[in-house]
Amino acid sequence: MNEIFIYASIIFIILIIACIIRLILGPTNADRMLALDVINILVVIAMILLSVGFRQVIILDVAIVYALLSFVGTLYVAKLITGDLK
Repeated sequence: MNEIFIYASIIFIILIIACIIRLILGPTNADRMLALDVINILVVIAMILLSVGFRQVIILDVAIVYALLSFVGTLYVAKLITGDLK
């Protein structure tokens, strides 16, 4: 049963690599910001799956903190792109 979570995490890691390619090749800043936000979401999902797969609660705590920090980072970059941040 634990192997299912690990295989699912591997699939999400492959999706993260695809988003990194979009982050590098994105023609506009909005595309790059969206790719970075999707990467952050996929990392949190992979961490949660690994937490369940390995039965380690500490990984879940790290995933929650990472999600909160990535949300604040997304807000900061959005303000930077729109020009509201001086």
